[in-house]
Amino acid sequence: MRLLLAILLPWLQFFTIKRPFAGLFCLLLQCTLIGWIPAAIWSVYALSQYKTDLKIKQALAQAR
Repeated sequence: MRLLLAILLPWLQFFTIKRPFAGLFCLLLQCTLIGWIPAAIWSVYALSQYKTDLKIKQALAQAR
């Protein structure tokens, strides 16, 4: 679901992963038609990093 959101509304996806300043910057970038593609790519990348960070935190919590 977040991946679809990252492609269609990149700026909103940043708010779901608790990065509001990146979301505002992405919204400014997305306001131009040319900026939509880089905004979507950036959003998908940030989502993958967020998922990786969650997996690392879970692994560290289990190791304790």
